[in-house]
Amino acid sequence: MPVIHLAGFLWFILVACSTNDTAQSEGLLDPEPPGEEADSLFLNPILDHGPDPWVFQTEEYYFLTFTTGNNITLYRTQQMSDLGRALKRVTWTPPSTGPNSQNLWAPEIHRVQGKWYVYYAADDGNNANHRMFVLENENEDPTVGPWTDKGELKLPGDRWAIDGTIFEHKGQLYYLWSGWEGAANIRQDIYICKMSDPLTPTGERVLLIKPVLPWETNGVTPTVTEGPQVLKNGNKLFIVYSAGGCWTDGYALGMLSAQEDADLMDPGSWKKSPQPVFAQNPAGNAYGPGHNGFFRSADGSEDWIIYHANAFAGQGCGNDRSIRIQPFFWKEDGTPDFGQPHPLFKKLTKPSGEY
Repeated sequence: MPVIHLAGFLWFILVACSTNDTAQSEGLLDPEPPGEEADSLFLNPILDHGPDPWVFQTEEYYFLTFTTGNNITLYRTQQMSDLGRALKRVTWTPPSTGPNSQNLWAPEIHRVQGKWYVYYAADDGNNANHRMFVLENENEDPTVGPWTDKGELKLPGDRWAIDGTIFEHKGQLYYLWSGWEGAANIRQDIYICKMSDPLTPTGERVLLIKPVLPWETNGVTPTVTEGPQVLKNGNKLFIVYSAGGCWTDGYALGMLSAQEDADLMDPGSWKKSPQPVFAQNPAGNAYGPGHNGFFRSADGSEDWIIYHANAFAGQGCGNDRSIRIQPFFWKEDGTPDFGQPHPLFKKLTKPSGEY
């Protein structure tokens, strides 16, 4: 019997060494260099589950939210590559009944005019009643003190609405969201309106885009454009959005572009890219990448994208979607170059300033 065990052990060592050599020759392994360089590397995902991630960055911290479905959970960290060790706190739990009691989706935390706000979608258990709602916190640190429920954000049109985000440009507040044209779940469009303050939409809603391109529709109904996020660079503004239906592996990011001096309320000011700007990478275990946000490295020298994706085909819209980050770059014409989702099995250098 001891001889049999020894033979088996030697066979295991030989196979393991052979497998490791083959994997390295095929580029499947990313061996850690020793010392300081090893400490500068990390692997995605930074969180195993976390649909619809969003990050707000201050001089000291990153504040992150994502869809839990039943509360608003806030993460605070100084190292985006080590989110699993961040301060985590449930900052608000919805009432047991009412218009914002269930199906809390895609919360975003923002600092606007000296106060903290969380914009989130919710309903009463009936998806057709999804609307945008707002929480407010007057403390300097949003992880402490009470969050006040400010009720529904009364968007013009009073239609189904999700994935809202607020931004300021040239002293004017704007609000973007994904919504229905009418009362039926046929198509999700992206709308914009002006805001007179963080709680008050003004004027009419303006339709910016519909899902019409083949990659935006994926042959499914309802067709979807959602998750709009604003990115600025030089004299250009971009709206990066998700399309194709989160239940499909072809869910991807598209982009609208406008000049900084354009009328942002005029749909003609925005030019849609004909192809997705960030799409699935099956070889890297990235299916349905989407619903993104942006942040800069701790030292301000790098631009990063945060997004969710599934590791395997057919996983759809559930909690299998994990949170991932990677750097992106800028083309000579000032447009972003997101590349493709980085493979899960290949290490990345941490955002500059985190090591």
